[in-house]
Amino acid sequence: MPRDSELVYSSDDGDLRKSPGNRKGQRKPSPRQEPAPGPAASGSTIKVKRETSGRKGKTATTISGIPLGESDTRTLAKRLKQHCGVGGTARGSSIELQGDQRDKVIAFLEKEGHRAVRAGG
Repeated sequence: MPRDSELVYSSDDGDLRKSPGNRKGQRKPSPRQEPAPGPAASGSTIKVKRETSGRKGKTATTISGIPLGESDTRTLAKRLKQHCGVGGTARGSSIELQGDQRDKVIAFLEKEGHRAVRAGG
């Protein structure tokens, strides 16, 4: 015999028991995400820098200020890793690559139509 149940957790909305005014059968509207700007977004400069702090002396190239959405950033990270032949990861709106890859990354990003600059020392 089916039991009358109430939704208490949703992967989109989280714990629904904590939200005030939540009634049976009603869902909160999911937050709207604005589309990410394209590669030629005005005033957006991608910063490429070399870091060693917090990495046990190992060098890493970090790419920040990427004017793309999260999925597009992951795709760009994959393409950059393949282009440079190194490992790396996409963390939020930045990308980390193993080793000093600044010159290759800047050339690749400019070829893709982005504005990239070398940041830091």
